Amino acid sequence: MPTHLPAETLLLEGHDAPAFAQAQFSSAINSLATGHWQFSAWLDPQGRVRALFHLARLADQRYLLLLRGGDAAAMADALRRFVFRAKLTVTALPPRALATGPALPLHAVIDGGESVSLGGDTYSLRISAVGAGDDAWRLPQLHAGWPWLPTPLLGELLPPALSLHRLQAVAIDKGCYPGQEIVARLHFRGGHKRHLHRVTLSQATTAGNALHRDGRVVGCVLDVVATNDGNEALVVLADDIAAQLSCAHPQPFDDDLALGIITSWPA
Repeated sequence: MPTHLPAETLLLEGHDAPAFAQAQFSSAINSLATGHWQFSAWLDPQGRVRALFHLARLADQRYLLLLRGGDAAAMADALRRFVFRAKLTVTALPPRALATGPALPLHAVIDGGESVSLGGDTYSLRISAVGAGDDAWRLPQLHAGWPWLPTPLLGELLPPALSLHRLQAVAIDKGCYPGQEIVARLHFRGGHKRHLHRVTLSQATTAGNALHRDGRVVGCVLDVVATNDGNEALVVLADDIAAQLSCAHPQPFDDDLALGIITSWPA
């Protein structure tokens, strides 16, 4: 299981940075105030999530992206293909440390130069160029249903599977962006049959692994955290399988794994 995850970050800066972010990313960028962050995503034309990230507005024309999985340099290269004549720069920063900081209001941002802190209410997530990281922040984020996207799952999942509407990472009415038609169709018509759950696991497994039951792929693992009582995870599960599970009565899966649901989230 990964611990002390590095901070993969990139900067969008320049006169056209707000318009570029509004056109490319799935959240309501224009409503994001300076000194605040929101969840956002970059989708492909089929609506699948290429990247999920915290989007922090450090200044009127300066945004910091903290990726929740993936590689900042690869994303920066991909984004530059859409810059054309826009007046902005896209810069991948060297990996930095992620550490748990003192309480800071949810969605608040403090830019301290060598470090940036993102408010999580009872704690903050500090991105720092100096010092060691830790993983104490991971369990409260797992409890809140804040997903991470392991590399095998980049570009594989649709927003409802990650509960992105609940996190306000997708906007239905802000205008066009890649994948927007798929987002709107799924929101208004429903029909997506896989959703996000916090679960207990009988044994550790690796983020990015598929979940099998009776030889059928029924879900995938997004994040795993060891606790004093065992292992907890965020997973995406097929709805028909999730309906059979409870925390009190974990059910067997393939590979000698048993799984029980603690919390479920809608799209």
